[in-house]
Amino acid sequence: MIRVDAGMPTARFVKLIGMPERSYRRWQAKARVGARPKGPWPQPAKDAARPLVTKHALAKPEWGHRKIWALTRHDGHRVSQATVLRLLRDDGLILPSEYQKQRRQLAKDRKAAFARTPTGPNQVWQLDFSEFETTQGGTWRIAGCRDWFSKLEHPLHVSERTRDLAL
Repeated sequence: MIRVDAGMPTARFVKLIGMPERSYRRWQAKARVGARPKGPWPQPAKDAARPLVTKHALAKPEWGHRKIWALTRHDGHRVSQATVLRLLRDDGLILPSEYQKQRRQLAKDRKAAFARTPTGPNQVWQLDFSEFETTQGGTWRIAGCRDWFSKLEHPLHVSERTRDLAL
């Protein structure tokens, strides 16, 4: 349009924009017929791997593209890491790039919850209690305890009775 409006010959126009004349003529011919100048190209690798990659990504949304790539390779599909990453991005299954930043911010907020940050072991302990119902109507109670500073984990205690949970 710009070239036609300016009354400029094609040879001079392509020289002005720094494009080979043959490439411009090819593009012009496709435009006249109504075809798109480029793409979409076939993507056999993406099309073949999409169901398996999607299955693994939906099974564990927290996994990254490298782990999903390894699982896909283990299942027998020859696919590159970049292809897996593109598939996950196309389907909206990849975690945002801010994910690690958000995790660090949460850890920073948890650390700020202490009046004084622990400087050694045996100052802050974390306890975790869980209950699981069995298929026969029983309840298993699990208690875990760990030192916040040294990350030393005491063995979990499993019991059917609450009074047995004393650590």
